Amino acid sequence: MSDHPLVSTQWLADHLESPDLAVINAWMPPVTHPDAPPVYPNAHVPGAVFFDVNEICDKTSDLPHMLPQPHVFSSAMRKLGIGDGQTIVVYDDFGFYSAPRVWWTLRTMGAERVFVLDGGFPKWRAENRPVTDDVPRKPQSHFTSRLNHGAVADLAEIRNTIRASSRQILDARSVDRFSGVAPEPRAGLRSGHMPSALNLPFTRLINESGTFRTKDELKQIYQEAGVDLEKPVTTTCGSGVTAAILTLGLTVLGARDLALYDGSWTDWGGREDTEIVSDPS
Repeated sequence: MSDHPLVSTQWLADHLESPDLAVINAWMPPVTHPDAPPVYPNAHVPGAVFFDVNEICDKTSDLPHMLPQPHVFSSAMRKLGIGDGQTIVVYDDFGFYSAPRVWWTLRTMGAERVFVLDGGFPKWRAENRPVTDDVPRKPQSHFTSRLNHGAVADLAEIRNTIRASSRQILDARSVDRFSGVAPEPRAGLRSGHMPSALNLPFTRLINESGTFRTKDELKQIYQEAGVDLEKPVTTTCGSGVTAAILTLGLTVLGARDLALYDGSWTDWGGREDTEIVSDPS
């Protein structure tokens, strides 16, 4: 397989029976529809296991779905039957929402062959590919977590980044949320963005058909947002989920020094001691 982080629905269909393949249905309800039910109990890709982003996380944190401790993650993967050496394909119910977050989590925890299904479950179903409601009984596997600390940014690192102008900060939220015009969907958060941050709404990376844009299109989109693809980038968003879509796009383009602010705006905008910029214009 190539280093490209996306696989097509055709590729997945061709490899569904491969013994080393693991398929994950990533799940997290949209913050605007927190009671939305997952599709998984009624229909999923045959053999897929269910990964709830709000459950496989750091339950000791006040912030939502933060990266869990490595031993906690290893235990969760073992129970799902996800193990070392497997080729892992992640998809979600919406096309591109929580699947890139799970892809990033697995990579950050040391998994090497992890891919996102281009177009996700909507494309799979639109093509009348096989679905099932059977929950697979997979034997437990050994998953070795090797946390890449450099892939995760926290509050202190973001403060240092802003102070030293050492990395580009790229925000995946909408233009209105970034500029402070629209209120945050989570209660208690101030509006605006971090000093020096750039804005690239994650929706710009997705075609109208629901698939990822081409490499040439992505390159132009990132450059129009002011991103220098040769320099380090830290992605951020509302709570560390859609930021991973920007990280995915940067990975498609071969960018190397990438980090994700796990707490994102829920952390930064929920505090009183952080500087916030608003630009209603």
